[in-house]
Amino acid sequence: MIRILDTKTRNFQNKFQYYLNLRRKYSDSKTKTVKKIVRDVRKGRDKSLIKYEKKFNILKNLSKNKLFFSNSEIKKNINNLDPRVKNSIDLAFSRIVNFHKKQKFKGFKIKDKYHNIFSYRSKPIDKIGVYVPGGKASYPSSVLMNCIPAMIAGVREIFMTVPALNNKANPGILYAAKKCKVKRIFKLGGSQAIAAFAFGTETVSKVDKIVGPGNEYVSLAKKEISGETGIDMFAGPSEVTVIADKYSNPEWISADLIAQSEHDEMSQSILVTDSKDIIFKVKNFIKIQLKFLPKKKIASTSLGKFGLAILAKNSREISEIVNKISPEHLEIYTKKPDAYLKSINNVGSIFLGAYSPEAVGDYLAGPNHVLPTSGTAKFSSGLSVYDFLKRQSVIKMTKRGIERLGPSVITLSKYENLHGHANSVKVRIKKG
Repeated sequence: MIRILDTKTRNFQNKFQYYLNLRRKYSDSKTKTVKKIVRDVRKGRDKSLIKYEKKFNILKNLSKNKLFFSNSEIKKNINNLDPRVKNSIDLAFSRIVNFHKKQKFKGFKIKDKYHNIFSYRSKPIDKIGVYVPGGKASYPSSVLMNCIPAMIAGVREIFMTVPALNNKANPGILYAAKKCKVKRIFKLGGSQAIAAFAFGTETVSKVDKIVGPGNEYVSLAKKEISGETGIDMFAGPSEVTVIADKYSNPEWISADLIAQSEHDEMSQSILVTDSKDIIFKVKNFIKIQLKFLPKKKIASTSLGKFGLAILAKNSREISEIVNKISPEHLEIYTKKPDAYLKSINNVGSIFLGAYSPEAVGDYLAGPNHVLPTSGTAKFSSGLSVYDFLKRQSVIKMTKRGIERLGPSVITLSKYENLHGHANSVKVRIKKG
């Protein structure tokens, strides 16, 4: 059950920081394993890939031509997809596309008084690899959220991988991938899939950037190959913070805290409020609702290890606490939720008002659900079209421009003891 922290207690800050940092201590023991897998795949390529897939994903009689889904496999699986699920994916696709279309990069061009021209433009990344979780759950929504921004940006080739335990496929994931024009769908998971995308193998194309959420092994692998290949972010387990007051509905709050906690045992759900009564009621509703949850064990573990209810003095203190948490998702369920928008700066995505549960954002509101976690919302943003665009400056100087501006460049170059820089300008402006 969630722990209660009171800001009035003397050791509040120490306890608060302890529970925020707790989830980050689980990575060290796995880093060594991940480094070995990445090294092996880089060296052994398909041979190493097959070895690890047999070991971790229970795939037998595996060969190079079985590392990806054939067209017939994809078609057969999609034909078995529930029409209601297909319609829901179609609806989500259209809404996500409509929102992300507004993120198109707008370049610009300026000309100074010497007729020099300076412009800023964008070009799409050529190839990306999308990792889609497929272990404890399968997420067609992850396919849409990662592939649609890339499509809109104009990425030429989109590859995808999803673990296929016992060679079983999720038809919803395959259907979403086909809608997003994914070129090839691999049956790979874990650190070995990330390494394959980063370095390339005989079967897997090397990509320029890897995106998509995964477990701790996937996150550590992305960190390991960062620099060799681009990545979206060091995403950790999912999290939600809920701001509530005495007017909030405790049953709804409880449902949202549980919704986040069922993702993973490492997920974190936090309630921040100035109402002691709300905390008491929420705890009771959590007990009731957990009884009927299919993923009760996962949710209970998450709430027991990392769940918090923080009792604050006032709205100012609530804002300070939320900015320190910098949550992936923030739900504001107060009487006047808009009042918090000015004071809260660090958050991945905000859900405003009682009728905006985070689950809507996970699927089809339109904004992206791939968001910064573990406090990284202090300095980073959620996935968008911009993550698949390279921004480039273009500089075109005129003869008059280099003659007028060159002397200052020469002065600064010499001041920094870079005489070669100075000379490269000087030779262009010396008088005949």
